[in-house]
Amino acid sequence: MLVSRRLVVALAAAGALVAVPLAVWANAGPAAEAATNALLSRGRPAEASSVESPDLPAADAVDGDPRSRWGSEEGADPQWISIDLGARSTITRVRLRWEAAYARQYSIETSPDGAAWTPIYSTRRGDGGTDDLTGLSGSGRYVRMSGTARGTKWGYSLYEFEVYGTTSHSAGRASQGAVSPSPAATTSAARPSATTAAPATPATTAAPGTGLDDPAKKEIAMRLVSSAENSSLDWKAQYQYIEDIGDGRGYTGGIIGFCSGTGDMLELVEAYTQRVPGNALAKYLPALRKLDGSDSHAGLDPGFTKDWKAAAADPQFQKAQDDERDRVYLNPAVTQAKADGLGALGQFIYYDAMVMHGPGTDPVSFGGIRKAAMAKAKTPAQGGSEPSYLSAFLDARAAAMRTEAAHSDTSRVDTAQRQFLNQGNLDLHTPLTWKVYGETFHIP
Repeated sequence: MLVSRRLVVALAAAGALVAVPLAVWANAGPAAEAATNALLSRGRPAEASSVESPDLPAADAVDGDPRSRWGSEEGADPQWISIDLGARSTITRVRLRWEAAYARQYSIETSPDGAAWTPIYSTRRGDGGTDDLTGLSGSGRYVRMSGTARGTKWGYSLYEFEVYGTTSHSAGRASQGAVSPSPAATTSAARPSATTAAPATPATTAAPGTGLDDPAKKEIAMRLVSSAENSSLDWKAQYQYIEDIGDGRGYTGGIIGFCSGTGDMLELVEAYTQRVPGNALAKYLPALRKLDGSDSHAGLDPGFTKDWKAAAADPQFQKAQDDERDRVYLNPAVTQAKADGLGALGQFIYYDAMVMHGPGTDPVSFGGIRKAAMAKAKTPAQGGSEPSYLSAFLDARAAAMRTEAAHSDTSRVDTAQRQFLNQGNLDLHTPLTWKVYGETFHIP
């Protein structure tokens, strides 16, 4: 569990499960539309988040053989399977032929580069069999099925994943192998002041209704992080941050406040050492293992903070921080938010709560806060109102914060998250203006 000093906002993993009324269910076979829309996916490269066994690869879902299939790891959510169409294409129809292990809740998403995904269809009422989704409106080189809730105790399994539409060959030649620039490459490197000005807005523009997997919204989220924790919107300057803030968790460091007393700093240094054996922090691993659950600095002083700051200049250490942030906090929070039917703001709210309070189930951990909220309001996935549920969650979150002196200032909830909610900004659209601990910030 990380420290309250770090305002960490929800980033995405897979596309948000929002209601996208762009498809209708039909029973027509593939020949009905073949005259005007070609089958684009047959024999194309496919990959998946996991496979149940080597004889159930992703490629078997696009081979045209109705007997072969892809199967994911059993009992695990979320899972996905994606197809590379080879060129930018217009997607009008997707046909999914499920094995017994089907998705109850899933989305169909498109991407120009295999990194940023846009949902063009979603459902929370999948029932297996054959899903013939017609009337779709989307485009991209990549198409994936992203499952977030299984319909059985097993995994996800498809006999066939068919994508129909038209391909722009000229666009395909131009974009073949191209990758969209990351937020890091399109954002000004200048450090903003501690007041209101944001650096140049990323070149990537968030599409209406996209989730926090959108690169532009991820950049916005990280600036929100840094506004609370560092009185700055320059979150990339925080890889080198390290200090003991006196909250009983030892040293706090990095972009989301990995702590020497809560185990996540240990996991970060272990991950970094796997990538770069013999790095400057590797020698502190025995001490970090002993300090889990303690606020002591034994075995770390006097050189740890100096070595941390030196390591922060290594891109591999920066990447390790990014990856551990996502693995430990971001992905579980966003997965749960999507399962509860929440959009970008809800993912942001869940992530911040999980980072501060930890993913446990006691009353002051994320699970306990969510349970308290669900006792007051239904989630959207249960048929409830998204604003009403998020308001109940923020009430429960603020109450949990007040039980700890280090977390008792609830302005990160009251004048940022709740303000966005009261404005009806469930998708975190810009412009954004908010206050944290009395300071005003703005992203145009």
